[in-house]
Amino acid sequence: MKRRTEACLALMTLLLLTPLLAAQDTKKRIRERRSRASADGRNQRRPNKRATSPTLRDVKYGPHKRHVLDVWQAKSDRPTPVLVSIHGGGFRNGNKSVEPGVREACLTSGISVVAITYRLSQDAIAPAQFDDAARAIQFIRHNAKAWNIDPTRMAATGGSAGAGLSLWLGFHDDLADPDSKDPVQRQSSRLTCVAVSNGQTSYDPRFIRKLIPEPKQVPGADPLGQLFDVDLSSLDGLSKEKCALFEEVSPLHHLSKDDVPALLTYKVKDSEKPTGIHSPRFGHALKKEMDKLGIRCEVVTHLDRDDPRYAKAVLDFIMQEFGMKQTTTKSAVPR
Repeated sequence: MKRRTEACLALMTLLLLTPLLAAQDTKKRIRERRSRASADGRNQRRPNKRATSPTLRDVKYGPHKRHVLDVWQAKSDRPTPVLVSIHGGGFRNGNKSVEPGVREACLTSGISVVAITYRLSQDAIAPAQFDDAARAIQFIRHNAKAWNIDPTRMAATGGSAGAGLSLWLGFHDDLADPDSKDPVQRQSSRLTCVAVSNGQTSYDPRFIRKLIPEPKQVPGADPLGQLFDVDLSSLDGLSKEKCALFEEVSPLHHLSKDDVPALLTYKVKDSEKPTGIHSPRFGHALKKEMDKLGIRCEVVTHLDRDDPRYAKAVLDFIMQEFGMKQTTTKSAVPR
């Protein structure tokens, strides 16, 4: 009888303690999760020691709400060269930005940085985006003295659509109007060089279809259709005016012997036979024509923008073209 009573008491104790122990275990797990989450949050909020805030933010260079730019001034007693960053996003998305590694490398090397944005294709069709990019370059030159910038050494960079805009600026004739009442428009829109990633060297859908014939649909048909306000499924039936617009905004169409050197990098390898809008075929098509004219053009594949070598490649290239002394003897790009 005594043993039976002890067994019953033990069982009752166990039944009473189990929920309590389970609750304590649950509370412990919750505390651990909260602790991990708190640590993660601290890590995410911890500022990047390498990040540098803009010297000037949201400076207006035109009347539209997207006509804004940010300026990072490199510390120098003399006017500095400047790298202008133009964001991508298929002309439909994006905002002013610059690849952090490139920005910090430039500032450390005495090169100021400007990041611009522009009207998207839902705001206005082409050539608005290209006109905006040119206006931004002219505006920066107009403020060169105030911002301690050397107006004779200006480069542009960007990815995808930003790359195309940069290349267009590099090859288009000077858009300066010396007779304009607007002092900004009297400034030159020309550059010293361009260094871009995953760029298109033509926005002419007829050229793209011939360059990349594998897909049934022209690569980039949706964003390009919106950019030009056309239906690219009826490409061969488009008006002469639209075809002329295709050519006007295509960097390759403007290439001439007095144009600037270019570095083009692409994420994918040539061996992968890429058939998308970021295909290295664009870069190779440009290099073929630039080689004929004796203009420096470097095409590097299998190099993504988040690869540390990308920032070095861009910095090396623009420093060479700016005539600056490099801190390392081995360049990331061929010469």
